Amino acid sequence: MNIQLMIDYLSALAMNNNREWYHANKDDYKLANAEFEKLLQALILEIGKFDNSILHNDPKDLTFKLVRDTRFSHDKSPYNSAFRAHISAKGKLPVPVGYYLMIKPGDQSFLGGGLFADMFKDATTMIRDYIVQNGEEWEKIIHEPAFEKYFRVQGTALKNVPAGYEKEHPQAEYLKFKSWYLEYPLKDEDLKNAESFPAKAAELFRIMKPFNDYLNKALADFQMPAR
Repeated sequence: MNIQLMIDYLSALAMNNNREWYHANKDDYKLANAEFEKLLQALILEIGKFDNSILHNDPKDLTFKLVRDTRFSHDKSPYNSAFRAHISAKGKLPVPVGYYLMIKPGDQSFLGGGLFADMFKDATTMIRDYIVQNGEEWEKIIHEPAFEKYFRVQGTALKNVPAGYEKEHPQAEYLKFKSWYLEYPLKDEDLKNAESFPAKAAELFRIMKPFNDYLNKALADFQMPAR
């Protein structure tokens, strides 16, 4: 796979973020996207060594479109100059949570995990309730030395503990959250060795797996809202 080809294409798109350039260079997009799918296939095989629930996925089903929804955004750039994918037992759906990858030039790439979406009220409630009941397990996971070396729990959060939860609960700080996710930043330099990158990325995904597993136990009965 050729990660540099992805970086070069996305860098050019960022400099020429308009429909005319995009359509004039559609062949370059197809080549770069094909390389991204090769990278995803390599990642699936590496992750599958410790999580076989994702092995059935086809890389084509895991990617997100470059086209942006600009209706409610001040930024009217039509394209997101990044290749993005979510690898989970149910593909790219936000639940169950899985392994997220974003390739974006300018040292803006990252590996991610957990629940990024904060608009699913049922999911937020399920996780808060699970943390209340399983606080010791939560603390053990997020304070595991290997976990602390690479990750810290992030998310959109309220200023105060929401109504219905104890303000003095040992995990009160995390009960304020509406989403719970992890990000491991990647520099462009980290992506240069395409042969070794999938194994290195998978090792970080392995370290975050207990965090994902915890959230997925909390979300076991979650149903995606009907569109």
